[in-house]
Amino acid sequence: MDWFVKAFIKASLAWLVLAVSMGVAMAVRPQWLVYRPAHLHMALLGFVAMMIFGVAYHVIPRFTGNPLHSRTLAGVHWWLANVGLTSLVGGFVMRVHLGEGAIPVLAGGGVVAAAGAYAFAYNLWRTLDAAPRPALAGVRVSRA
Repeated sequence: MDWFVKAFIKASLAWLVLAVSMGVAMAVRPQWLVYRPAHLHMALLGFVAMMIFGVAYHVIPRFTGNPLHSRTLAGVHWWLANVGLTSLVGGFVMRVHLGEGAIPVLAGGGVVAAAGAYAFAYNLWRTLDAAPRPALAGVRVSRA
């Protein structure tokens, strides 16, 4: 399994734990409901999207019979997605306390996370459009 596949799945699980923890905190302390946008982004972009990214990077090349268009771009995507989401969540939390002063962090995180999503879409689109490679009889191809 490629390192970025494992990294996306592990990041997904970490975001799940953070989102669930914040959800429990909001249930225990209703005044923390002001952090709901951060909680929702941790759950949806963190857990759900990261899991989809990791699983898609693993299965799409196998389903199509084509190698992933760019393993390097997949690694860059991991960094963009996680740095962007961390900034986005931080911006949502800061916005509660700083108001308009948090908008640059929030916007910057959103732009970086979106760049990661665009990289993912491009990488998989190119993988899907590649001409299928014929299988070689008796030859096992390493995907390390």
